[in-house]
Amino acid sequence: MSVEDRGTAERRQRFAEEARAERPDVALLCLLLGAEATPPLPGNADPYGVDAAQIELDRLAGLLPYGARGARAWASALAELLGERCGFAGAAQDYQRLDSSLLQQVLRRRRGLPILLSVVWTEVARRAGAPVYGVALPGHYVVGFGDPAERVLADPFAGGAPLSPEDAELMVTGATGAPPETSTPVPARPLETVLRILNNVRAWAAARPERTDVALWALELSLLLPSHPARLRYERAQLLVQRGEFLRGAAEMDEYAEIVDTFEPTAAEAIRHRAQAARALLN
Repeated sequence: MSVEDRGTAERRQRFAEEARAERPDVALLCLLLGAEATPPLPGNADPYGVDAAQIELDRLAGLLPYGARGARAWASALAELLGERCGFAGAAQDYQRLDSSLLQQVLRRRRGLPILLSVVWTEVARRAGAPVYGVALPGHYVVGFGDPAERVLADPFAGGAPLSPEDAELMVTGATGAPPETSTPVPARPLETVLRILNNVRAWAAARPERTDVALWALELSLLLPSHPARLRYERAQLLVQRGEFLRGAAEMDEYAEIVDTFEPTAAEAIRHRAQAARALLN
C-alpha cells in the first residue's frame, strides 16, 4: 500500500469512527470530507489543513463579545462578525465550485454553499457558548438560535440576514409546492447535514462526467455513514464500471442484487444482467 493509500485509509477510518460517535463532530467530519479533495502538503504536520481549520474556527469564536445574551442578540453578533467584518456569504456562482462544499476552502475563501456557511456559523457560535442549531430547509440550509419555538433564524448565505418565520415558510413552499407541516424549525441532526453535503458534492460531480474521481470518494464516504440509502451501493457499482473497473463493479452489482432479491426479485435479476454485461466489456 502506498503512502497516499495508507493516508486515505486512515482518514476514512477516522471519518467512520467519528460518524458512529455518540455525538458526532460535524466540523471534523466536514474537514475529513474536505481532505478527500485537498492535495496534501509534503512535510506538513497537518497536510490536509484539518487542525489549521479547527484553530481558525476557535479564533473566530474568540472574536465574539463575551457574555450570555438572548437568541436575537446572538444572531446579531454572528452576523456582525462573520457576515460584515469577515465577509462570509455566498452568491449564485458559488454553486459551480467544488470548493464551496469543502469546509477548509470555505474558511479560506469565505464563500460557500448555504450549508457550508451554516456549518461555519454553528461551529463558531457553539464554541462561543451560543444556543445554535442548523435548519435543513428544502433547497436552502439556515441557522437557528435559542429555543426552536422562538423561531430566530439567520441566513448565512445572505451574510447573516435575519430570516422571519414567514420568509422560511415561503422558502419551503417555493421548494416543495406545499407549506411546511410545522412552523417550528426542526434542528438538523449532524449526520443528516454531512450526508446532505455529500449529496451536493455528488450532484456537482454528476454534472461533470470527467470528475468521476470526486463522485467516487463522495459515494464512498456516504457509505461509511451508519445510516445511508441502500441504493448508493448500486450507484457505486455503476460508477466503477463507468471508470473501467468492470470486475469490481460487476461484483458489487451481484452483491447488491442479493440484497434486492428478497423483496424485488425482478429488479435483482435485471441487476445481475447488468453485472454480466459489465464483465463482457472485458472481452
